[in-house]
Amino acid sequence: MSRFDRYVLSQYLLFFGFFALILVAVFWVNRAVVLFDRLIGDGQSAFVFLEFTALALPNLIRMVLPVAVFASAVWVTNRLQSESELTVLRATGTSPWQMARPALAFGVIAALMMSALTHFLLPNSISQLALREQEVSRNLTAKLLTEGNFLHPTKGVTFFIRQIDSDGTLNDVFLSDRRDPNHSLTYTGTRAFLVRDEEKTHLIMVNGMAQRLDKLTNRLSTTNFSDFSYDISSLANKSTTSSRNIRAISSRELLLNRSEITATEGYSTGALAEEFHLRFARALVCVAVAMIGFSALMLGSYSRFGVWRQALLAFLLLILVEGLRGVVTEPVFNNPDLWPLIYLPAVIGLAIAAGFLQLAARPPVARARRTRDVAQPKQEAGS
Repeated sequence: MSRFDRYVLSQYLLFFGFFALILVAVFWVNRAVVLFDRLIGDGQSAFVFLEFTALALPNLIRMVLPVAVFASAVWVTNRLQSESELTVLRATGTSPWQMARPALAFGVIAALMMSALTHFLLPNSISQLALREQEVSRNLTAKLLTEGNFLHPTKGVTFFIRQIDSDGTLNDVFLSDRRDPNHSLTYTGTRAFLVRDEEKTHLIMVNGMAQRLDKLTNRLSTTNFSDFSYDISSLANKSTTSSRNIRAISSRELLLNRSEITATEGYSTGALAEEFHLRFARALVCVAVAMIGFSALMLGSYSRFGVWRQALLAFLLLILVEGLRGVVTEPVFNNPDLWPLIYLPAVIGLAIAAGFLQLAARPPVARARRTRDVAQPKQEAGS
């Protein structure tokens, strides 16, 4: 690789880091607002919020990485065109195929990054995130020990504590359970305590009253009690299924244990084949979008109006490639033998880039032929 190739490659990587940082920040802020409201509202600490957002970063990076690759390829190529660096290279006889080497190397580096994400970082982060969500959902103490606020730990349940003493005593507790559509239960107690029994958590209320409303007969029953135990373990948002997220399954398992995964976790062979090959196809798409971004801007000659038409063409091709990715997944999902379709968008993108480079290499030859065709009649006329 020449010094100029290394220089262009460094520019690609520099602006790739810039665009990736901007895009990840935008997506992260949108997700962090919702996550912050849910976790902090449930009584979790800021450390838990930061941990959840960090575990969500690999998935965000996976989504924005191809767009960042495309944006950096278009930006750097446009900059080289506007500063006439590519024009000088063409004047020295360098072909568009040779000038595409830094873009190809950049695409390969981005593909390696995407491979590391999809095969290693993303499955591990999703698995860890699922475990932490289960731990947080079981952490009832963090959810319920918030004084002065009406809390809703699950749908149909409202919990309120007026004051919490330093020794853990809960004062003036209110608990409303409306999960049963036919009956409504309301408990109030002057004092209460949280007691753990293995994996269960009990709320022990003292000197209180229980009210039961039968919605079918509109009859209200009340009972005064000196102490009452209520199992609040059911208030945790527990998952109804034990199957893992398909993206949390490692590539090795998808390759070697598909029948076992289908039997134990319920995923079809088509879904597993789609996920496995999609992890490789995403890496190949990074190469395709980098080459499209470069080759599209190589079309046409220098213009003082810029290369906005070529940039628009490249952007439309990016939409085409991304759209095809959504089209080819459904057939593979239904028939795993059609897995080569997963690679079709990337192959089409590379073929388009190769066609653009070939077109960019032909105009000088065509102009030379036209010059000879014009010069030949003049010589004949002069003779």
